[in-house]
Amino acid sequence: MNHIPNPWRQLRQLTPARIALGRAGASLPTDAQLDFQFAHAQARDAVHLALDTHDLALQLEQRGHRVVQLHSAAPDRNTYLQRPDLGRRLDEASAELLDNHAQQHEAGYDLAIVIADGLSALAVQRHALPLLQRIEEQIAKDGWSLAPISLVQQSRVALGDEVGERLKAKMVVMLLGERPGLSSPDSLGLYYTYDPKVGRTDADRNCISNIRLEGLSYNLAAHRLIHLMREACRRQLSGVNLKDEAEMLSLDGDSPNVGNFLLG
Repeated sequence: MNHIPNPWRQLRQLTPARIALGRAGASLPTDAQLDFQFAHAQARDAVHLALDTHDLALQLEQRGHRVVQLHSAAPDRNTYLQRPDLGRRLDEASAELLDNHAQQHEAGYDLAIVIADGLSALAVQRHALPLLQRIEEQIAKDGWSLAPISLVQQSRVALGDEVGERLKAKMVVMLLGERPGLSSPDSLGLYYTYDPKVGRTDADRNCISNIRLEGLSYNLAAHRLIHLMREACRRQLSGVNLKDEAEMLSLDGDSPNVGNFLLG
């Protein structure tokens, strides 16, 4: 019997997506089934993994940052997963801590950076510091003043707006673990808001997602963020009215290619 090559084999080498898995009778082959169960276990572990804020704070302080450790109104992980609303606000002690700091720094800041566990502390532990290093380089060049970095446990995206408002920051950037996928348990999301205030919606924010070694690179994510920040300061807005038209860095490191690939 002549062997017929599988036309999907080459495509499977180009994507982590589960395509052309084959079948054994009416079911998946054993290897594919075991791989699926393993990926599902990784995703569950990422959701329930606790963020080591002590170690992360220590590393940030060693790099010269001031750090404040905060907590959302969700007292524990189970409550956080069942009550998203509590993850969007600070608890009383954290709110008071930021208010006291703001009273001593009435001029406020240009930028507040929030690092939060979200739905994947694994993503934060792996990618937050390398990404932050790239962002810092551009912040220094632009001369923006930086608030103490906030480390928040049991946090949702909207909590960053409260942190920014209480610190009197013109802008807030939140680095947050994204909901794990079956091939991406460590995907980091970046959310940016100009003029952060409690009550802002998703339409008021810009999101840069899938930041990880197999996804969007640290350099490109930082490049896109800085472009958004500069445009936001110029136009005094963020969100759906602020399009990501950053010049895309070429793969070989030469001069960036201009703008939106859909228009090119």
